[in-house]
Amino acid sequence: MACLIQQGTPFVLRQRENVKSDFSRGEKLSSKDHIISYDKPKKKPVWMTQEAYDELPDEIKIREFSVNGTVYVTTLLDAKTYHKNELAKLYKERWKVELDFRSIKTHMGMEMLRCKSANMVEKEVAAHLLAYNLIRSNMANAANQNGVKPREISFMAAVNLMRSIVEKTVALTSEALEKWVEKILNAIAYTKTGGRKRKSQPRVMKRRPKAYPLMTKPRDEYAK
Repeated sequence: MACLIQQGTPFVLRQRENVKSDFSRGEKLSSKDHIISYDKPKKKPVWMTQEAYDELPDEIKIREFSVNGTVYVTTLLDAKTYHKNELAKLYKERWKVELDFRSIKTHMGMEMLRCKSANMVEKEVAAHLLAYNLIRSNMANAANQNGVKPREISFMAAVNLMRSIVEKTVALTSEALEKWVEKILNAIAYTKTGGRKRKSQPRVMKRRPKAYPLMTKPRDEYAK
C-alpha cells in the first residue's frame, strides 16, 4: 500500500478476511466508513531493499468502509467525492480485467509463446497486443455507430469475424474496402453477448493429457 501511495497510484482493495475491522476507531466519515492509520512494520519485507524501506513513511492513512457486509480499503479518502457504494462498484469492475487477459491469452492464442530469444518474445507479445487493440478499436467503432455498449459485444465473435473476412478483403482496393467497413462494423455490433446467465462452471480439465513425461531439457538433448 505504501509503495502505491508513494508512486501516486490510488487503489481500492478488498480487506483480508482474517482482518477484523473496528469502525469505532479513527476518523468517522459515515456508517461503517472511517479513516485509520497503518504503522510502518518494524521488520523489512524480504523482497524490498533497505534503501526503499527507509524511504517509506512511518505511517499511512487508509480509508476503510463496508458495503453489503464486504469491507474494502482505499486511498481515496474524500467520502463526498468518492462515495463508498461507487467505490464498491469500481472494485467489481476488476473482473473485466481478468476477462481481457483471458481474451488475449486464450482467444488470441498468446497462452503459449513460441519464440526463444527475449527480443523475439517481446515482439511476439507486441504483435498480439497490437492485434488485440485493433479488434477492440473496431468493436468500439461498431458499438458507437449502432448505439450499443462495447462490453455488450462478443470479443470472440469479433475475432472469428475478422479472421473470416481477411482473405476476402486483402485484395480489395481502398475504395472497395471502404464500402465493406460499414458492413463489417454492423456485423460486429450484431454479435452481442451481454446479459447471459449460466451456472457456475467447474475449473477442471475436460480432456486428459497423454501419459508422457514432461520435457525437462532442450529437445536437441533428447535426440542424441
